[in-house]
Amino acid sequence: MEAARTKKSPLHWIDENFESIFMVTGLLTIIFFITWQVLYRYIIVSFIERAGGSVWAEELSRYIFIWISYLALSVSIRKRSSIRVDIIYDKLSKRFQNISWVVVEVLFLCLTLTIAWFGYGKIQNLLQFPQTTPAMRIPFLIPYLILPVGFGLMSLRLLQSLSRQFRICGIKDSFTGLALTMLIVSPCFIFDYIEPIPVLFGYFILLCILGVPIAISLGLSTLATIICADTLPVGYMAQITFTSIDSFPIMAIPFFIAAGVFMGAGGLSERLLALADEIVGGLYGGMGLTCIVTCMFFGAISGSGPATVAAIGALIIPAMKERGYDIHFSAALIAAAGCVGVMIPPSNPFVVYGVSAQVSIGDLFISGIIPGLLTGFVLMVYCYLYSRKKGWRGSTKKRTPATFARAAWDAKWALMVPVIVLGGIYGGIMTPTEAAAVAAFYGLFVGVCVYREMNAKGVVVACREACETSAMIIVLIAMATLFGNIMTIEDVPGSIARWLLDLTSNKYIILILVIILLLIVGTFMEALAAIVILTPILLPIVTSVGVSPLHFGVIMVLNLAIGFITPPVGVNLFVASGIAKVKLEKVSVAVLPMLLCMLLILLLCTFIPEIPLFLVGNR
Repeated sequence: MEAARTKKSPLHWIDENFESIFMVTGLLTIIFFITWQVLYRYIIVSFIERAGGSVWAEELSRYIFIWISYLALSVSIRKRSSIRVDIIYDKLSKRFQNISWVVVEVLFLCLTLTIAWFGYGKIQNLLQFPQTTPAMRIPFLIPYLILPVGFGLMSLRLLQSLSRQFRICGIKDSFTGLALTMLIVSPCFIFDYIEPIPVLFGYFILLCILGVPIAISLGLSTLATIICADTLPVGYMAQITFTSIDSFPIMAIPFFIAAGVFMGAGGLSERLLALADEIVGGLYGGMGLTCIVTCMFFGAISGSGPATVAAIGALIIPAMKERGYDIHFSAALIAAAGCVGVMIPPSNPFVVYGVSAQVSIGDLFISGIIPGLLTGFVLMVYCYLYSRKKGWRGSTKKRTPATFARAAWDAKWALMVPVIVLGGIYGGIMTPTEAAAVAAFYGLFVGVCVYREMNAKGVVVACREACETSAMIIVLIAMATLFGNIMTIEDVPGSIARWLLDLTSNKYIILILVIILLLIVGTFMEALAAIVILTPILLPIVTSVGVSPLHFGVIMVLNLAIGFITPPVGVNLFVASGIAKVKLEKVSVAVLPMLLCMLLILLLCTFIPEIPLFLVGNR
């Protein structure tokens, strides 16, 4: 028996790590390629005459990026780690939760099989009518193979997961799940024609309620609309699944995520925490103030709210508890401070909005600086006043210019990341995507060679984490493009804009209505999902009353950043309460005053556009 188990182990290892091999190799490769492209442009051509062009690096990187993004999605399938709405799911009994997974995964399988099948058809066309890429003259067949291969692999992973779920549910509950699935899809085949808008939004809302991942809900509702209303050819879905993410700007997302993961795993958080403690640690609420300042530093590297909470919270929450701070206050403070991470550049939500709205990502980054600093400042004021009332003093260790200089010197490598990113972008040296790749390379170099806190295994784990996190965002963008194209064909954004403008043409009333909508959406939908879905709908409305797309980007990101600390989908609250090991309900109560502070900054930045746009010339 032991021998048989040993013989199976290599296959089991391959089954568990097949996608990860390509993900890790692919991510490191494209980081090196884009870094090489920057070095080539400014260094190599200066010393080597007739050096060959580096345009191949960008083209090859784009295709590798598409491959690793969809391969990472199959890993998310195995881990069930996609972005979804769990409001109903969490209230179900264990039995019905298991049945719901049957429904979710069968529906997911319908989408992956559809794209795999029509992706295979695309390959057949490319075999019959060969085409090559512009720069490297690679047959387009090779990059497009991701459609049948990647989505076929997802289908296999879903079948494996369904097999396990059937064993958990038993025959009766498994058939119940299959019957519910058939009931859900039956309108698509019973009726010859259904109006597209009710199908598109009806299925999207229904699937989200059922717990289907938001990205997959977008894709399935688009597929249902195509079947019911014959809006577009079904094969169009496979084509757009590829072309929608064949974009150099979108590649900034995995690079920024990787930079944050590398720097966090490489010992960055401890050094930033020590520096922040030197700056504000001796005041009332010193540890809390240190928490906020550290989150502002770290947010300028990771671009992610939950990543900031996880990296800093694991260190500071136990320290605050040890010094007598209320544990619920501590968890709420780190959750609120983590929101600053998506305001201060680089910011993943700003990248996604910039791609969706075709707005300069560099201008969006710079417009987030003042709102981020103001948010950090008001949180620090609240923390100081509340801690003074409670008598929570800072740590009493000796702080001198010498100790500050030592802490700053220890953190110097970490502090260089914002300089590289923002200096590269605004100095005209690098695009945001190139700056993100260089930051990721720099983070990897510092973690492995300077701080020496990452070994080979740590690099692999960090690369996998970065790929899995970014894949959920990338697939969301791809499926939202499909969804958005149907909305455009049916003129949904225009209809909503005309309806709202018929009610009122007052700019400030419209902005208030938009803020209320975004705050409500932020309570149950993840920020990046909300951006890709709502930007095409809301942008025409606000621009029609004189709000610039750049200003609206700030409004949207600030609104949805608040969503990180509003249950039921307050991701920062989940992470903070998990680290503190306390109930989410009590943390939610403790965070309310901080929520009001952030709302104040939101209103100031909304109705006084000169505040966020000051650094970009009030464009």
